[in-house]
Amino acid sequence: MGLLTGKKALVTGASKGIGRAIAIRFAEEGADVAFTFLSSVEKGQQLEKELATFGIKAKGFRSDASNFQAAEQLIAEVVSEFGGLDILVNNAGITRDNLLMRMSEENWDEVITTNLKSCFNTVKAVTRTMMKAKAGSIINITSVVGIKGNAGQANYAASKAGIIGFTKSVALELGSRNIRCNAIAPGFIETEMTAVLDEKTVQGWREGIPMKRGGKPEEVADACVFLGSDLSSYISGQTLQVNGAMLT
Repeated sequence: MGLLTGKKALVTGASKGIGRAIAIRFAEEGADVAFTFLSSVEKGQQLEKELATFGIKAKGFRSDASNFQAAEQLIAEVVSEFGGLDILVNNAGITRDNLLMRMSEENWDEVITTNLKSCFNTVKAVTRTMMKAKAGSIINITSVVGIKGNAGQANYAASKAGIIGFTKSVALELGSRNIRCNAIAPGFIETEMTAVLDEKTVQGWREGIPMKRGGKPEEVADACVFLGSDLSSYISGQTLQVNGAMLT
């Protein structure tokens, strides 16, 4: 359909799952796609080859967005290599689940740094480029857990709730420069991670969702296409839930 033709996008944490689906959908819609990976080197290399088959420019960068200097270097390299950056998708994230009374300081810090600080790092690094262009769409992947909380995920919920507050603030600060910033909050999305879980447990989760199924990574990616395209040109500071009505 070409909804993103001519746009240059960066997707963090794109070697698998939701990030991978976003990168592929962006390529399908005509965007040149840069993406990051960290530990999954082979998967990152495979994705780069797959994206190139869509006839767009694609390049993977091994980079840790939670590191301030690495994020600055990443954005500089992407802008230099691609000639600009129109869409930034902050997708990189981890979980370190445990009850609060058993959660270590290390597990708390690791999740906050990887999930929340990475958003600050990349958005701060790309701001000057987007302000100069007087255009840009920033999409931060949060979670339904960041809205409702979840027992055993105090660190994850805090990081994802922080992303929502950060998103709203960025939208207010950069709106006058025609830079939009929105968040997407996926619910239960079935990926490689959920495929290894007990089927009865997963089915129980499905039954608790009004639509009676888990979401697909591609359905989150479709929301990213919408928020990255000109179809959403007057939408900013919002959190779009993709969750099959599990939270309304």
